Amino acid sequence: MIAGTVLVAGVFVLLVSGCASTKSSAPVLERASMAQKSPTKTRKDEDFRPQTYTVQKGDTLYGIALEHGFDYKEVAEWNGITSPYTIHIGQSVKLNASPQAVVVTPLKTGAAVGSRQAGDDLLLKTQPKAVKLAYSELAEKPSMAKEESQDKPAPAELPAEKKEGIQAEDDERVEWMWPTVGKVIAPFNETSSNGKGLDIDGKSGQPVLAAGPGKVVYSGNGLRGYGKLVIIKHNKTYLSAYAHNHKILVKEGQSVTRGQKIAEMGDSDADQVKLHFEIRRFGKPVDPIKYLPSDKS
Repeated sequence: MIAGTVLVAGVFVLLVSGCASTKSSAPVLERASMAQKSPTKTRKDEDFRPQTYTVQKGDTLYGIALEHGFDYKEVAEWNGITSPYTIHIGQSVKLNASPQAVVVTPLKTGAAVGSRQAGDDLLLKTQPKAVKLAYSELAEKPSMAKEESQDKPAPAELPAEKKEGIQAEDDERVEWMWPTVGKVIAPFNETSSNGKGLDIDGKSGQPVLAAGPGKVVYSGNGLRGYGKLVIIKHNKTYLSAYAHNHKILVKEGQSVTRGQKIAEMGDSDADQVKLHFEIRRFGKPVDPIKYLPSDKS
């Protein structure tokens, strides 16, 4: 009788432990499955431009700057190149302005730490010198200045990651518009050397407008195949180019607004009157149709 009781109790214990094991393992498997299905956040394409570029036959500083999305004057400054901006085949051109490390030179006292020699007292005197400040009413009424400063609390500081996110969005944002009115006679073609943008039909003298706000970083006819050309830098990411103009109405360094007339359409270095329009992201041509509004007006 006792043996039978022991046997039944043993079976009961095994059943209970088996149920407990099953219940405890299920949530673990479920969490593991959910973790695998959770989406991963992907970052936007980072700046893919090289640090340097080796000059090839036919290159100009203007062309190198355009192909990498920079102001040619910036590139010239980074490399110590002055007007007329001559470059040579095989020359290595820097394409960034990396800040140089600050070198801190220790003060030489002529003695090791812990020892003192004659003249050390002059080096150790660090009390502030008397400085005569300009007259200010607030200087005579410190309590008033304190009250005014308390009335204007400093804005809350954003976390570093929030600042980076806002900056990244600002560098990507351009409110684009069509640079002129007309039929697209040649679409963007990434595989063609002549299809880096759109060709838009029009009449000689027709207004060419800035497709977005920015700064004119090139105005001239120094790039072969573009004729009279205007390049606008919109932010750290985007440039836009306007080629084959009859007349240019803006100067380098000039700030322009969205929709401002910057040139008149023409056929300079082209087989017909047209506007060749490009949008470049970090210097790489992208299809303007993907950025321009569907309404051309």
